[in-house]
Amino acid sequence: MTRTMVITGASAGIGRAIALEAARRGWHLGLASRRREALETLRGEIDAVTAGRAPTAAIAEVDVADPSSAAARLRALFEELGGADVFVANAGVNEFTRIGKGGFPGSQRILQTNLIGTVATLEVAAEHFIARGRGHLVGVSSLAALLSIPSQGAYCASKAGLSSWLGAARIELGRQGIAVTEVQPGFVDTEIMPDVGRYPFAVSADRAARTIVDGIERRRKLVVVPGMPWRLFRPFARLVPDAVWRKRR
Repeated sequence: MTRTMVITGASAGIGRAIALEAARRGWHLGLASRRREALETLRGEIDAVTAGRAPTAAIAEVDVADPSSAAARLRALFEELGGADVFVANAGVNEFTRIGKGGFPGSQRILQTNLIGTVATLEVAAEHFIARGRGHLVGVSSLAALLSIPSQGAYCASKAGLSSWLGAARIELGRQGIAVTEVQPGFVDTEIMPDVGRYPFAVSADRAARTIVDGIERRRKLVVVPGMPWRLFRPFARLVPDAVWRKRR
């Protein structure tokens, strides 16, 4: 039986790595991103790594920051695929946003994409799964959801909001046979996080993707990337003293 996974933000970073890893495992894919050309390139890579064994991926140009357009295009993508089993809300942006120094436009972009837009796409997928009577929502949040990092206030807030929404969705949708998985990456080497190698316990996007797809296939509630040492750190995240962040500025 063919399993179908739809991924937003699939053209780069963690989303691209998830797509390649899932394709190797035999998933049929729907790939969504703002950059159609990059999606077409990725589709060719998937055909190459699977040697044509996997169905050709369907692609859709989707900007999650525009919820109305994104909803229509995702519904069309679900129809083209004949339905989806897993929806991975991975699209996201980040930039440094200093409070009180003219950084609000950047904060607004981050919140619109990472929270408002992402929740909008998850709502579309939830409607699709409710109609089918089954499905699996996956939201890529961040360990930043547990922290308050200087110059990253909007990013932390967007991920904290997404984490809260995913928790509520798990409770509401569980009785309808729909699973919900929250992914909390730490430092992953992607375009969204430059010079990530200088941060502790950084991992490649490929390694992160293996952990994430494992968690999806096992229908885990929470996937922490990498699992160690961040699983040990999570309960104490809010206890990090302010002085630690001041020293890193």
